Amino acid sequence: MQVDYTPTRENMANRNWFRNAKFGLFVHWGIYSVLGDGEWVMEQQRIDKQTYEKVASFFNPTEFDPKEWVRLIKDAGMKYITITTRHHDGFSMFHTKQSDWNIVDKTPYKKDIIKMIADECHKEGIKIFFYYSLVDWYHEDYYPRGATGHYSGRNNNGDWNKYIEFMKAQLTELLTNYGEIAGVWFDGLWDKKDADWKIGEIYELIHKLQPQCMIGNNHHHAPIEGEDFQMFEKDLPGQNKSGFSKDVQVSKLPLETCETINNSWGFNLRDKNYKSVKTIVNYLVRAAGNDANFLLNVGPMPNGKIQKEFADTLRRVGKWLQKYGETIYGVGKGPIEPRSWGVSTQKGNKIYIHILAPEDEILFVPLLKGNIRKINLYESNKPLDYIRNELGILIKLDKDDFNHTDTIVVIETKE
Repeated sequence: MQVDYTPTRENMANRNWFRNAKFGLFVHWGIYSVLGDGEWVMEQQRIDKQTYEKVASFFNPTEFDPKEWVRLIKDAGMKYITITTRHHDGFSMFHTKQSDWNIVDKTPYKKDIIKMIADECHKEGIKIFFYYSLVDWYHEDYYPRGATGHYSGRNNNGDWNKYIEFMKAQLTELLTNYGEIAGVWFDGLWDKKDADWKIGEIYELIHKLQPQCMIGNNHHHAPIEGEDFQMFEKDLPGQNKSGFSKDVQVSKLPLETCETINNSWGFNLRDKNYKSVKTIVNYLVRAAGNDANFLLNVGPMPNGKIQKEFADTLRRVGKWLQKYGETIYGVGKGPIEPRSWGVSTQKGNKIYIHILAPEDEILFVPLLKGNIRKINLYESNKPLDYIRNELGILIKLDKDDFNHTDTIVVIETKE
């Protein structure tokens, strides 16, 4: 771990921005999209590296348009993007000099898409995070082998220290050649839990190259020294429905939860389990009510397009945020703990109660500090009747007051 880590002023400012951003786009994209069976296809179909190399020759995303992607991010109301610079297959989506196993040297496309999307994000004020896999099913020096990657046909030898130096060199490229990077999103420490990852040296390198750059690591444990935000895979903070977050304590670092727009991270031709706008909005709202960001993933097609079903849904979520974004962006966790029916958020003297699954026409709110100025529906500004006693507040709602997606009650206190 990075010993005695003290975040810089730039890093703390970036953390503050991150806490307020609330919504980002996760992108899993690589040569695996050609096979249309998710990002783990090399492992799951037991494809050896010599065979898998052929996949790169079919990856030619001529319809990739970074302007279109960034426009969609903005339309969706998202403030940042986290994109895979490389996944577990070890293939780099940027022009690395550390190996020819990259998009410029091995595909007919021959362009650095990470450079293209980073440039467009910088131009349009969208912050960019780089997903970087610590696991590598391709590299010979990823040895001894971890829990995965046993079917890749690699030699049973290698130099682990060389692999660590390889990663440091790649991370140096990413943090030197692509402008300001908001953060690095690591994944894969779970593949070799007991290995000497030199993680402290890696974190120190990143913070030295770009002090504002936030580091998060999807290791499914409490954050370690040197990390700047904590992420939860397919779970809200404090939950463990996915099985990834068992006994993981929620830290005081900025928080983020990630989820897929269907059931797949990488492009899956057969996956039509599209989440509805309501489901996505509810997840976003519950994340905000847990003081976390929501990172929603799409897996672009091999031609470089984000499929229409995803794009249409994202734009509709964006329209919801245009109307209700005040209750999401820049808010903190409200005074009411998350409940089965919903959550609360707060900004200044306004408390927003999000009723996502109404249980009754009477809403009980535990005792709040401060005198109440008014209580009303956010959407119509309709005043609501309420009674306050020593236990809390009883707010009367009518059936007609409920919104199908999210009924928002605003409690405004006197400052």
